[in-house]
Amino acid sequence: MTMPIPMTRPRPLAALAALSLLGAGLAPGAAAASCTYLPAVGGGTSVSKSIQLNGPLVFPFGRTNFNTDFTVNRAYSSYKVNFKSTSTERGPYPIQAYLKFSDGSNLQVVNETLDAPPGLFRQFGPFYPPAGKLVSQVNVKVGTGYNANATGFSYTISVFGCR
Repeated sequence: MTMPIPMTRPRPLAALAALSLLGAGLAPGAAAASCTYLPAVGGGTSVSKSIQLNGPLVFPFGRTNFNTDFTVNRAYSSYKVNFKSTSTERGPYPIQAYLKFSDGSNLQVVNETLDAPPGLFRQFGPFYPPAGKLVSQVNVKVGTGYNANATGFSYTISVFGCR
């Protein structure tokens, strides 16, 4: 007696694309054709860091690494912030993100603390600039001097500008 061979349904192209994005650590739809990675100030399109505590010696002798800026080199209709936990333990990640405008003003678009397990990917957005405002940078701040429990947790961030 022969066993029938199970038939698999062919997957639609969109499902295959979503699976390949998940395998790369990105959310489905995150890198749609209309979205572009923004360059980080200092180089590259993604930045990996560990949260430092803002201690008394940091102010006179150094700076925390909380802030990362991404340059906006053309007008986009929306922006998305991509976050991935790269720590080996679950950790708190205080996250704030701002759209910075060419007139010197800014708009906070994210303000939360993620209780993120290792490998968690989270995309924030899309965020739309107010009418008449030109975005010049997107600032992402991970960590705070007020949450010592976040110290030492690592992450990778990137930002998309979308048309």
